[in-house]
Amino acid sequence: MSGEMKGSSVAGGLGAAATAATAASTASSVVGASAATIMSATAGTTGATLAATAGAAGTAGGAAIASGMATVGSLVGGGMAAGAVITAAAPVALIAAVGYGLFKLFED
Repeated sequence: MSGEMKGSSVAGGLGAAATAATAASTASSVVGASAATIMSATAGTTGATLAATAGAAGTAGGAAIASGMATVGSLVGGGMAAGAVITAAAPVALIAAVGYGLFKLFED
């Protein structure tokens, strides 16, 4: 080994750090907060859009987002706040995974 750090390792590390920072930032805003505060903190974000797609059938707008966050959060034994953290971190994690994959693909 030459002692050089591979680009994919750097990309993976940066992606993990960005995902953790996003999750921590969202968590500080929503953990222990009321539903209204969670909705206010996540309004207009990609996470809210993702949550709306997981919302209960027949709901729209805020109801779809709230039910979606609660549904996603229930997958890990949490509630709406857990869902808000997961849906906020998901796009960042996806971008990081794609970046890591591209580095691995073109790496020597």
